[in-house]
Amino acid sequence: MSSERIAGRISPEIMAMLNDRKSLFLSSLTSEGEPYASHAPYAVGDECLYVLLSEIAVHAINLQANPQASVLIIEDEDSAKELFARQRVSYSMTAELLPFESDDWLSSRDILAARHGERIEQLSQLRDFKLFRLTPKSGRFVKGFGKAFAFTGKSLTGEAIAHLRDGHKKRDDVAAPAPTPEHAA
Repeated sequence: MSSERIAGRISPEIMAMLNDRKSLFLSSLTSEGEPYASHAPYAVGDECLYVLLSEIAVHAINLQANPQASVLIIEDEDSAKELFARQRVSYSMTAELLPFESDDWLSSRDILAARHGERIEQLSQLRDFKLFRLTPKSGRFVKGFGKAFAFTGKSLTGEAIAHLRDGHKKRDDVAAPAPTPEHAA
């Protein structure tokens, strides 16, 4: 199936998932290069996601120092039919701090407020809260076993998408373990 046909089928499912969920898992890098996992409420923008983070929080400090991030948006455990194959979309992203009260900041804050209500209005007036735009570089969408798709490009649904077909294979024959040096003849 062509990339265009796959995208025509999968893109609406990705967007439905993004619009259905309200928070994401965010992985950033500390100044020592260590991964740090957290979560945040988000809103969907024009080919990006927006998050409002306190600079007291480790993830905001990390994103200001190193704009590389990974994001996971996943189906709830309680509603998943299969725990090992929960529907999810993950992204490799670049974070951009939006200047306070710039046009981008104002429109992004409005998008977040439309999704999360008055709490965004309150938090955005606190000095320590920073608004970030997360722009995708690549991603994966998993619908279930044998239903995984990889995509690239600065789009929430990818500019090029491919069905990952070379994954799960049955073990035909369990090979004997290689001899260890002390057992080698």
